[in-house]
Amino acid sequence: MKFIQQKAYGADIVINEVLRYRKYQKRLGTRKLLHEMQGFLEAHNFQIGRDAMFNLLAERGMLITKRKRRGCITTLSKHRFKKHPNIIKGFIPIAPNQLWVSDITYIHLSDDFAYLSLITDAYSHKIVGFYLSEDLSAKGPLKALKMALTGNPDCKNLIHHSDRGVQYCCDEYVKLLQDNTIKISMTENGDPLENPLAERVNGILKSELLEEVFVDFKIAQQAIAVACSTYNHLRPHGSIDNLKPVEAHQITGELNKRWKNYYQINKQKRRR
Repeated sequence: MKFIQQKAYGADIVINEVLRYRKYQKRLGTRKLLHEMQGFLEAHNFQIGRDAMFNLLAERGMLITKRKRRGCITTLSKHRFKKHPNIIKGFIPIAPNQLWVSDITYIHLSDDFAYLSLITDAYSHKIVGFYLSEDLSAKGPLKALKMALTGNPDCKNLIHHSDRGVQYCCDEYVKLLQDNTIKISMTENGDPLENPLAERVNGILKSELLEEVFVDFKIAQQAIAVACSTYNHLRPHGSIDNLKPVEAHQITGELNKRWKNYYQINKQKRRR
């Protein structure tokens, strides 16, 4: 009986720590929770593996389920402006500010859509620029780009990669890139695989850090500012050696892709 009580007490302590992490990252997944909680678990002399954590969260109804994707078109590629070639095929950045990827994603309001422009550093995965707009004009991407340039003034040898939407091809946006000696790269078709990191960041924000629907535009604006800060400062990324983006943005050199190693190891285990 005493053992059962101790086990239940330990489970409650672990759950309380999970709730602490999920206060700001409500949909933080089990593997990332385990990584973040290692110091806590060691300090309390708890040994809990991935499967045990999954089972514990399942018992408490705390597993994260995937949201259904609903959306609208954000890429308007039929226009008169020049479409630049894709110059990043095979390119792997080894430092911050070598490659930025840009995209626009929709945000659900109670009776409409808003449009979130994001610019992400491809090395550190840090969101360096963002802006929520009420329409699909070039204003949103321009504001996001200006924010990125202000926060990262040293942009020598930088490439900016985006889709071929009119917002990124228009004269004002291209001029701002060229005025800052930034090379321009664009996708060749509508395949999301040509801009995978941008799509991934969209997905993380919307599936983990933002509500599905916001009451109004102002509330969405406030939530997005908090979500981008949480993403940059608190969320570890397996593809950048389990660092937070702000940490990775301070270093250089090849980063270990932990998620790749994790799936390779578990695939090998299943084969045995």
